[in-house]
Amino acid sequence: MPTEDLSPDLKFDQAIMLLPWEYGVRNLARRPVRTGLTLLALSIVVSLILVAIGFIRGLESSLEVSGDPDVVLIYSLTSEQNIENSSIEASVPDLMEASLGATASRFGVSHSSPELFLVSQVALQTGESGFGLIRGVATTAPLVRRSVKLIEGRWPGADEVIVGRLVAAKLGSSQKKFQIGQTIDFEGKKWKVSGLFTADGSTFESEIWCRLDDFQLATKRQDLSLIAMLLPPGVKSGEIDLFCKERIDLELVSTREQVYFASLQEFYRPVRLVAWTIVWLVAGAGVFAGLNMMYGAVAGRVREFATLRAIGYRRGAIFISLMQEGLLLTAAASLLAGGLSMFLLDGLAIKFTMGAFRLKMDGSTILIGCGIGLFIGLFGSIPPAIKALRADVSVGLKAI
Repeated sequence: MPTEDLSPDLKFDQAIMLLPWEYGVRNLARRPVRTGLTLLALSIVVSLILVAIGFIRGLESSLEVSGDPDVVLIYSLTSEQNIENSSIEASVPDLMEASLGATASRFGVSHSSPELFLVSQVALQTGESGFGLIRGVATTAPLVRRSVKLIEGRWPGADEVIVGRLVAAKLGSSQKKFQIGQTIDFEGKKWKVSGLFTADGSTFESEIWCRLDDFQLATKRQDLSLIAMLLPPGVKSGEIDLFCKERIDLELVSTREQVYFASLQEFYRPVRLVAWTIVWLVAGAGVFAGLNMMYGAVAGRVREFATLRAIGYRRGAIFISLMQEGLLLTAAASLLAGGLSMFLLDGLAIKFTMGAFRLKMDGSTILIGCGIGLFIGLFGSIPPAIKALRADVSVGLKAI
């Protein structure tokens, strides 16, 4: 029927008439193999994006929870904020306790933890070995390291160690090989595992702890790496800073533990930038995958689109329907990838230079990943849809 013969009301209805929602859904079901393969490919793309974002979120979370705002670290001025390179005299804790009143104490016990921290080759009973993070601590360590909690076993005695729940990941081994009663070897000495501990996801979970005096004897060292001091509520660290600056012969520097780990976040900023670059590169590859999928999907539907236009549907209505198909497919792929990631990848331990941390597939990670997935579906559908709708109706009806 010619347009000029239509009533004004019918013209208006025709102008806004859209294809039914079910039309796009049925079109996806008409090609189950193509749709299934495309869904699988897009799910893999979104999963890779989620892994990269989970890596970033896990790294940031591990560093954020590692710093206690009430703890001050005292270490060597020449270490350049690298605790492993720090070396201070063993008499420093006694000097500081005699000179300062800034640390917390209870029942006459000062909340100060002298520690020796080293990277050492660790060998297991099975013959496996790797570089582990070893921390020699005194009995006052739990008073300062408040996030550390024994989940099994007891505090280490002579020639014994307790291990964090991420030590196995740091060494590239299985957690079953760090059970209570088993032995490990480092610094030329055998140590018995007496307990397992957790630390709210902080970097301490990648460490092996033993008694300070035993560790000093094994390493043939009498110095310390650092002193961790817990401040009473409301007390600032100015007095400790002043002590470190006045005793220039000791070559000490102090910093809040929270500030120290914030500086590590700055140190690992290039790593996060690389991870975000990978996210957008994978997203870009996903857009091209969407383009390829949609070009293939519309290539054989030229006559179908011409027929829809001949019976009265406008290009805009068909364009919206094609967008619907692309978004439905990528939404399904995003939900599938998000569900599998939360079920299979959430909490997966990742080995890193600072120790190990867990992938974090939380709500923010899933939201960002699914948002990028929808972005892929939207922008991957636009160019093929425009190309398909440019052909004249007469030419399209003759297409085979």
